[in-house]
Amino acid sequence: MRLLYSFLLTAFSITSFNFYQQKPLEQSIADGKEIYTDFCLQCHMAKGEGVKGTFPPLAKSDYLKDIDQSIYAIKYGLKGLIKVNGVSYIGNMINQGLEEEEIADVMNYILNSWGNSSTVIITEEIVASIKK
Repeated sequence: MRLLYSFLLTAFSITSFNFYQQKPLEQSIADGKEIYTDFCLQCHMAKGEGVKGTFPPLAKSDYLKDIDQSIYAIKYGLKGLIKVNGVSYIGNMINQGLEEEEIADVMNYILNSWGNSSTVIITEEIVASIKK
């Protein structure tokens, strides 16, 4: 009985560790760069500069200061008026159908590129906590 209990406890510990283990930030950023290239680059451009008046910049963007709002926009899409760095944008960004891990990765990439710097590491759990 004691052996069975020890085995189950070990198995549970390993499973729990793997479930909550996060990939290193560097890997998340590298994965996020690929996602950005596939889904975001067309509008927000290669260096995150956007197109003034049409597609808002992500580089040095004050909009990214509200991380929950930024995740929400990627997760559910965004429609209507927003203001980024003092410039108004009226548009429609559709939900790209990204999974929570992909959203976390692309957010980590954006938050750490083009003059942006963040001490927050976006995880799948953070993305999952953002509800419609």
